[in-house]
Amino acid sequence: MTKLEETMSKHIHILGICGTFMGGIAAIAKQSGYRVTGCDANVYPPMSTQLIEQGIELIEGFGIEQLELKPDVFVIGNVVSRGNPLMEEILNRNLPYASGPQWLADTLLRDKWVLGVAGTHGKTTTTSMLAWILEHAGLNPGFLIGGVPQNFGISARITESPFFVIEADEYDTAFFDKRSKFVHYHPRTAILNNLEFDHADIFPDLAAIETQFHHLVRTVPGNGLVVCNGREASLQRVLKRGCWTPVEQFGSDEGWNIDDNDVVSLNGKPQGTLQWELLGEHNRMNALAALSAARHAGVPVAQGLAALAEFKNVKRRMEVRGTVNGITVYDDFAHHPTAIDTTVAGLRRKVGKARILAVLEPRSNTMKLGVMKDALPGSLKDADLTFCYAGNLGWDARGALAPLGDKAVVKDDLNELIEAIASAAKSGDQILVMSNGGFGGIHEKLLKSLA
Repeated sequence: MTKLEETMSKHIHILGICGTFMGGIAAIAKQSGYRVTGCDANVYPPMSTQLIEQGIELIEGFGIEQLELKPDVFVIGNVVSRGNPLMEEILNRNLPYASGPQWLADTLLRDKWVLGVAGTHGKTTTTSMLAWILEHAGLNPGFLIGGVPQNFGISARITESPFFVIEADEYDTAFFDKRSKFVHYHPRTAILNNLEFDHADIFPDLAAIETQFHHLVRTVPGNGLVVCNGREASLQRVLKRGCWTPVEQFGSDEGWNIDDNDVVSLNGKPQGTLQWELLGEHNRMNALAALSAARHAGVPVAQGLAALAEFKNVKRRMEVRGTVNGITVYDDFAHHPTAIDTTVAGLRRKVGKARILAVLEPRSNTMKLGVMKDALPGSLKDADLTFCYAGNLGWDARGALAPLGDKAVVKDDLNELIEAIASAAKSGDQILVMSNGGFGGIHEKLLKSLA
């Protein structure tokens, strides 16, 4: 039996298949010749449509009748917990199971040169940049990204290329494996983009996350490369705990840097100019990280810069959703105060003195817990008006945003929020909607209301 025939006889059943990450695993497993089935509590578009179009069989819910599928292995997403009826029966019958990251690493990434992109912010964008640079250079990389890069139009693929680019998330792996996902990937090239406190639902403090990053650094081989943000004290602490791999810093005097004219330099020597449409200092840092990692994979800096000139960013990253009566509505994934700050600042540099109306949904687990609430007013300082949706929050958004005075409007009802934004907006305004969820379809509702 050939390796392909052996693969095609294999069947995996994915629990929690409709998340971006597990849906990506499903897609590349199918492309690799596996029979792929899966289930989730919420099987609905767009992920369900994408999966069905790829020939992946979906089941609503976690009923134990799914055991009759008799897959070779159950692949478990981190939305699944003890008490889940299907998971309980898998454990009772001692059936084979693995986490998504473990299965991916052991099955599809074992023979790959993995380029992993880790960090609190910018993972999706930097992973997309890196994949695009390798693609532009003709290296045909595989990738798994937590968003949809507009240069590709898909979030995941597997190829014959030795290169595989992956968004290396620090969130935990599964209910039975509390290590960060990224410790499974064994990258040869690892980007450490930045590191702040986040995921307050699973990490007690920043030191706990630094420990996970230390575990990641321990897995990078001596013939690999660690690309590290030289501006982040937290990452310097991680490296001081032990690093057995060459390190290239970016954003600091030594290593990679970029000046006010967008000239990129390496160890003080100019390498070329970054010419693109993206906004913000954070994206300039993302670009340096991607250029360094791509160079390690054999792509000259000049070719990397040429690729970035054609980079179209990721959906939901400062994505213009429409313009009505001279009012532009943007969609952005920002949900952490640092990301909110850099996103608003980037838009401010682009639009000059035009009014920015920031619209915020504190939706992530960390934001819902209120851990970052005191940092919110400062992160919104460049906005002219701030509108916050406080539905289902466990803390006082009005009190938290009180330092903004009459520049802040807080509503518990989404329709009332949309009405308030539409009433305040006037021609020339830039409405920046920030959330890591669907935000109740606010973009289309707002555009309709503005019209």
